[in-house]
Amino acid sequence: MIEFHLDSKSGLSPYQQLVQQVRHALRLGLLVEGDQLPKVKDVVAGLAINPNTVLKAYRELEHAGLVAARPGVGTFVTATLSGASPAALRPLRQDLQRWLRKARLAGLDDESIEALFSTTFRTAAEQDIA
Repeated sequence: MIEFHLDSKSGLSPYQQLVQQVRHALRLGLLVEGDQLPKVKDVVAGLAINPNTVLKAYRELEHAGLVAARPGVGTFVTATLSGASPAALRPLRQDLQRWLRKARLAGLDDESIEALFSTTFRTAAEQDIA
């Protein structure tokens, strides 16, 4: 089951962060069809947010056809976004973890790592288009 977290520096509203985290988990195969999302009351208690925030996120995911609410039971994954198998993702994740360790050893903090990654990613994407 997914564990939500909120980042006040992300620039996204709390409900958008929840939606994004579910979408990422679906894309990476961490959530699969049939998995249950945390109950609203558990998310509210864990993150100290308004229940309407969680409900809004779950409704957006439902409208996207990714989850379905079962009254009295919970919200369950009904579709996936996974493009690659978990086996294919594993070595890439290990490479990325090694890179992150190198970045930390080089003295980069979270914000610097994120800036380096996002600008490099954007530049690579622009070069692929051109």
